[in-house]
Amino acid sequence: MLFPFSSVAAGAESLYVASTGHGIYEISGSGKWERLSDGLPEKASANRLQLHSGLLHACTNEGLFQLDNGRWADTGLAVPCYQYRLLGSIGYAATEYGLWVHAKDRWEQTDCANKRVYDFLNLPQYLIVAHDEGISLYDRFMDDWAHFELNCTVTSLSIFRGHLLGVSDKGELLVGDKKGRFDRIRFGNHFIFNIRNFNKEIYVCTDHGLFRLSYIKERLMMLSVKMGFPVTDVDLQGGQFYMATLFNGIQTMDAHVT
Repeated sequence: MLFPFSSVAAGAESLYVASTGHGIYEISGSGKWERLSDGLPEKASANRLQLHSGLLHACTNEGLFQLDNGRWADTGLAVPCYQYRLLGSIGYAATEYGLWVHAKDRWEQTDCANKRVYDFLNLPQYLIVAHDEGISLYDRFMDDWAHFELNCTVTSLSIFRGHLLGVSDKGELLVGDKKGRFDRIRFGNHFIFNIRNFNKEIYVCTDHGLFRLSYIKERLMMLSVKMGFPVTDVDLQGGQFYMATLFNGIQTMDAHVT
């Protein structure tokens, strides 16, 4: 299928892909496609897919859902959701109305309630939140927030060699200088959709293809992994990259050749 795909999650036995406006699909090991719509609201559109302990979660404009025996189950979070992570027994969700936490069978709104949150990193010392005004950082040791208004929406976060990275809605890479400032980097005419971290390497999804981030002579560079089509998301499973693309369906390649 050649829908514009926006998210991909690779499991041990199946591949799950989402296309905004066209639904969520499971691709079996034999290559069979099956649409997963049972239990989802009619107007639900997936923003992101996540696999945790073999369970698929869909972050949608209608809330967060979990796939259970081929049917979507409502998790109780009914606000537009953009990211979900399960850390131990506690679930965290980035939503239209801040960051929410699920513990003891209930959801509670916690931080950045007045912001549209797209991504977050939960580190031992810091909670880092990407939202529609920039980035917010909570220092657990100091019990204090720092807010960085960047005049852009930040949609994706990661850490690379001690530097905080973000992706702006303008397609830029934001690089923290460890002093509270961020450099905005644009790699030529490349528009960055997303960044993913696999085995301590950062992979960059762009409108020109998939790249790997690297420092060469103290300069940040993007090294080509796969070019020729826009890549919106990527996952790694069993030594294979699975790429969601805008116009070329789902592409795969051997991760060992990069």
